[in-house]
Amino acid sequence: MIATDGSWWHEGQRMTRQRLVQLLSTVLWRGNDGDYFLVTPVEKWRIQVEDLPFLIIDATHCDTHWEVTTNMADRFCLEADHRVRLSKTPNGDWLPEVPVRFGLAARFHRNVFYRLVAQAEQREEGGWMELGITSDGLWHPLGRVEKNTL
Repeated sequence: MIATDGSWWHEGQRMTRQRLVQLLSTVLWRGNDGDYFLVTPVEKWRIQVEDLPFLIIDATHCDTHWEVTTNMADRFCLEADHRVRLSKTPNGDWLPEVPVRFGLAARFHRNVFYRLVAQAEQREEGGWMELGITSDGLWHPLGRVEKNTL
């Protein structure tokens, strides 16, 4: 099971060997039905994911883009293939989500989210006030509220 905080669990025990967790993350896939699987050439196991499987644990501003790093050591720039969007969590909150690989996505760790919010801009988008960042010339929303609720 992958918990909301990004920790991996097996039979009630937290997996503490980060290299093993990173290795397993390379065979993690999301099926068309939304379920998650560990897929090897000979077996396929369903795995429970509480929210999203990865967390973005670092973000660095580089000239015209933001470069992010996940808890599984994936590094990429926020751009067209890795565009931030808002999605609903299992408890009903709307939070930013970033596609990583193979249909898998990440949430921002709280400290990274606050660091981005500190650099964010505000803009109006179809009756909504959005807070977001620009990376690689594209708008990446971090949150929004209905304009008439302000």
